[in-house]
Amino acid sequence: MGQPWMLVRAAAILLVTRQTLALSDIFEDGKSDKEILDNLLRATRYDKRLLPPVQETVKVDVSVLLLSLASPDESSLKYEVEFLLQQQWFDPRLKYSNQSRYDFLNAIHHHNDIWLPDTYFIMHGDFKDPLIPMHFSLRIYRNGTVFYSMRRHLILSCQGHLNIFPFDDPECSFSLESISYEMKSIKYVWKNDEDVLKKSSSLATLNAYLIKNQTSECNHKNNWRGNYSCLGVRLIFTRDRAFYFTTVFIPGIILVTSSFITFWLEWNAVPARVMIGVTTMLNFFTTSNGFRSTLPVVSNLTAMNVWDGVCMCFIYASLLEFVCVNYVGRKRPLHNVVYRPGENPVIQGDKKRDSTGVANEIVSCTNCGPNPCTHTANNGCAAESCLLQVRKKEPPHPIRVAKTIDVIARITFPTAFAVFLIFFFYHYSSYTHSDSQK
Repeated sequence: MGQPWMLVRAAAILLVTRQTLALSDIFEDGKSDKEILDNLLRATRYDKRLLPPVQETVKVDVSVLLLSLASPDESSLKYEVEFLLQQQWFDPRLKYSNQSRYDFLNAIHHHNDIWLPDTYFIMHGDFKDPLIPMHFSLRIYRNGTVFYSMRRHLILSCQGHLNIFPFDDPECSFSLESISYEMKSIKYVWKNDEDVLKKSSSLATLNAYLIKNQTSECNHKNNWRGNYSCLGVRLIFTRDRAFYFTTVFIPGIILVTSSFITFWLEWNAVPARVMIGVTTMLNFFTTSNGFRSTLPVVSNLTAMNVWDGVCMCFIYASLLEFVCVNYVGRKRPLHNVVYRPGENPVIQGDKKRDSTGVANEIVSCTNCGPNPCTHTANNGCAAESCLLQVRKKEPPHPIRVAKTIDVIARITFPTAFAVFLIFFFYHYSSYTHSDSQK
């Protein structure tokens, strides 16, 4: 009974000795990393279909380094994000001897022979570039630690409040999850408990303004499947509002206020007032139509629709005001009313002027005798003994009415437009402030 057991034990020791001598021969100084990896990954020793043989769940440390951000269209909700996804885990099968002169092995050409976590991106748009060998690196360290870094270029489909465009802050998010291994097999964790993404020192931005980013474990809303480990990334962008102020809002304010200039011109200055009204309207149509073609299409009322509509109403109302003033000023006066510049309307034949040039109104007096007589209001009849019967006041001259309309418009139009500007920018900026607090 003892001899067979001793023979089996001796054979096992001999086999281990041969393997050790073979590994020592391979890992000795002067061997290339390719030769070392060829021995580490040979079929009798390594099977990439199996998880790393660790006692607990395989922990994959994840970190993201932002390289570039871009928005191809400012009015869209698609942002391009280029980053390095770095994953690190421990595989004891890939330990190698200290006799080697390499601190780590470059395993880029053994990419298809090593077990890798099947990380899947969810809640994103599209990959811009295909994954090719030049887009990743794979390093294996002496203690069996594997460092896998790959460059990805995502086109994210973001969420935003287009009804308040361009005052919204689009939010882009994507998640990392294993496609086949459940949480009991693989667990993703952010390296060093990072709560924000790292940014490259040469981070390039193109029409994209990142104001906030967060990293966390997925909640029930972002998790694709509940029994799989998942990590989430949240990017919050803002739009270049200075661009919209210089190309939309300030030109709109200038055009609207320019249409108010007609209120300070003479009521009968037809060529000047028509030219100003029509020119401002055509210019506003041209600028708004050119910009509206790039706006996102939404079914509800947007901030830009409100801006265009109200500004156009003010310009059109100023043109209608001129039409009204010109129509009223050209009407035929009633009761022979004469327009005297700088004076109140008078009625021909019913007013006399005294020696001082002051007009006296004609009244009737009942205290002159049996027959009533007429006098001026300050002559021929005592105030206490005369019953003054003043003529009914005649309507003002049409020119006077036209000028009065212009005077009222000089106050009401700029005041109403100023109130609209205050309400518009305060109302939509409050949306922006509330979104930034979330």
